[in-house]
Amino acid sequence: MIIEKVAFPAGQHCETTALGALLRHEGLELSEPMLFGLGEGLGFVYWDAKSMDFPFLGGRTKPFTITRTLANRLGLTLHTEETASPRRAWQNVAAALDAGRPVGLQLDSYHLDYFTTKVHFGAHFVAMHGYDDTHAYLIDTAQQGGTVTTTLTSLEQARNERGPMTARNLSYTVAGSAARTDLGDAIRAAILRNAHAFLNPPIANLGHRGIGKAARQVARWLDRSSDPHRDLSLAATLMERGGTGGALFRAMYRDFLAECATIVDDDNLHLGHQLYAEVAPLWTEVSHHIATAGETGDPDHLTRASEILAELSNKERHAMQTLTGIRTAQPPDNCAPTPVPTH
Repeated sequence: MIIEKVAFPAGQHCETTALGALLRHEGLELSEPMLFGLGEGLGFVYWDAKSMDFPFLGGRTKPFTITRTLANRLGLTLHTEETASPRRAWQNVAAALDAGRPVGLQLDSYHLDYFTTKVHFGAHFVAMHGYDDTHAYLIDTAQQGGTVTTTLTSLEQARNERGPMTARNLSYTVAGSAARTDLGDAIRAAILRNAHAFLNPPIANLGHRGIGKAARQVARWLDRSSDPHRDLSLAATLMERGGTGGALFRAMYRDFLAECATIVDDDNLHLGHQLYAEVAPLWTEVSHHIATAGETGDPDHLTRASEILAELSNKERHAMQTLTGIRTAQPPDNCAPTPVPTH
């Protein structure tokens, strides 16, 4: 059973790529930045648990939040299933595919055959559009090959893995049309909610406060690591090329705001876009300094990264405060901070 013409060309981020493929099958085509922004995806987390070898810098909200938020925002039907049983998990997926509907999956990329870098990451997303006796047919990011296959055995292992950020064999389908949704209103509400969440983090390692915390901690990273060349290089790679679309998702959010500005004519939106256009290259500069510090052992690069992060905390706070000034015909559904990851 293979469903034809399921695709999302040039996808950069796994969750929005999977979501985009499912929506295109429903006849709804949105750009990846628009999917990310309507899903209120921009965030920040400085994560350094005792069980971790090295801190993690994240630039988005927690896994699956983008999909849930966008479906709610556009009035789509999102059907999700989770189970601890691999047998039942397969039945859930096969039933949807046999009915002609592609399925989104959350899984651990470590087990997927086509991944050449074997690192456990339990919050990877793919869209599955078919299977045969031995293989699953998947849509992944362009970086991972786009239209790919993996064995059914590896798929079961990836879905059933347990650990940080994993799900219990999560599968989901999307149905419906967004024809009745006013895109301008959806844009305004999504930007306002994302901005309020970013500006009002519940704990200090999230949002603009988290960026400030990262600024203080990054300067100590050479001492924090047992293998700086490995750890700092990986941290920089994840920021810039780990499915973030560049600049820790800031380039994607910049492009979202640019697209929004062609739909919603608002001075604060235009200014917010300009501010994120200034922010994005600074994140790339931070990742460069972190990588160079790992390669050379020179702490001056971490000092510079720390300085830029302190600047970014202020710049992003200002940008989000600007975006809260977007005019709206009526208050968004709820401007209280949306849940953000504590990991």
